[in-house]
Amino acid sequence: MIESVLLFFSVILLLMAGFPVAFTLGGVALIFAGLGLITGNFDSGYLNALPSRLYGTMTNETLMAVPLFIFMGITLEKAKIAEDLLETMSALFGSYRGGLAISVILVGMLLAASTGIVGATVVTMGLLSLPSMMKRDYSPSLSTGVIAASGTLGQIIPPSIVLVLLGDVLSSAYQQAQLNQGIYSPETVSVGDLFVGAIIPGLILVSSYLLYVLFKSFLNPASMPTQTGSGDGSIINAWSLLTVLLPPLTLIFAVLGSIIFGLATITEAAGVGAAGAVFLAYVKKALSWNSLKTISQDTAKLTTMVFMILIGASVFSLVFRGYEGDELVQSYLTAVPGGTFGMVLVVMIAMFVLGFVLDFIEITFVVVPIVAPIILALGVDPVWLGIMIAINLQTSFLTPPFGFALFYLRGVAPDSISTKSIYMGALPFVLIQIFVLILLASFPIIVTWLPSNLY
Repeated sequence: MIESVLLFFSVILLLMAGFPVAFTLGGVALIFAGLGLITGNFDSGYLNALPSRLYGTMTNETLMAVPLFIFMGITLEKAKIAEDLLETMSALFGSYRGGLAISVILVGMLLAASTGIVGATVVTMGLLSLPSMMKRDYSPSLSTGVIAASGTLGQIIPPSIVLVLLGDVLSSAYQQAQLNQGIYSPETVSVGDLFVGAIIPGLILVSSYLLYVLFKSFLNPASMPTQTGSGDGSIINAWSLLTVLLPPLTLIFAVLGSIIFGLATITEAAGVGAAGAVFLAYVKKALSWNSLKTISQDTAKLTTMVFMILIGASVFSLVFRGYEGDELVQSYLTAVPGGTFGMVLVVMIAMFVLGFVLDFIEITFVVVPIVAPIILALGVDPVWLGIMIAINLQTSFLTPPFGFALFYLRGVAPDSISTKSIYMGALPFVLIQIFVLILLASFPIIVTWLPSNLY
């Protein structure tokens, strides 16, 4: 079993050193497997299962939604949907104290529901809204905190790429947990279940952000001065508001509504979203053969990265299991005091810490398949566990000093804004997300009520 520990920490150290994720996962695992075959400590039968694993990945209809949602998000980004939304929201709320910060949160929510790509949302919001907030003398820490927090909403608000990948992994883990218990007609959990389960927690998170901004505007008015004069805060008529808001909202409802009401599978809904995004870009005259080529190339690059990591993770998981790593993890987790609660708490803390150095894709494909079957075997609801993991990873994305969202924002923020200001601005939103995690842990029905009543 010691080999599995060495394998795990070798992978973590090499990833922290900056080596490519997919090749690190697969390469290190194969090296350990080769050494094990030479010494007689590894059963080659585990590697014989690799072709069927990869074929299962290739034929997985759920995972087909990943490139389609990525295509949808990039198309909407190229069509400058975010820019139009921000201008409109700024004009609508700009004359009120904290109005621009509220606009950024609402636009971040809509972008999260439209793209589901955290990095793209944070960078886009940073480029568009940060100069406007600085021009209006908003506090640098508040401005950067609002942008980073609203950008990470793509982790939890559907259709989220995180939830798509988590749904596929948790489905396999849930079935494995049931088979280990002797249940040979196992129930499944779908990505649609996770989407529905994420709706109420996502709205609670957005509402908490808005309440914090309103509270801050009364407590410290100097941090977000009211706008004077015209410009970005000019009065906007209802028609202009409707023409800007209606297209992306219609697209969001078409995608989520078709899933929630059982009209389409996750993959079919993703196809609707991709086609709808192309139509919106065409209507806005932001679509050409060159832009479509660029969008397709960017989609192919991101999709290839995701699936190469998935292949590497498949090799890693087989070798890790071959060295009885799953049994070792199970023995440690079952020994944790506090029963199921203690086990879930330890796993959440571990994922939170790993989120500082690993991307959500790596954690989803490496860590979740190891710990999820053990937790789910104790009767934990898979939808609740998936939402807890998603928000937990979102929190680590935002937590100084290693949060990925902060690095994204630092890359587009002007030099006049210090890194300390970015860190200080993020902390209140980290506390809000921890509060929401505690709330969901205390009242799981917040997550499970809507899926149980719809399905």
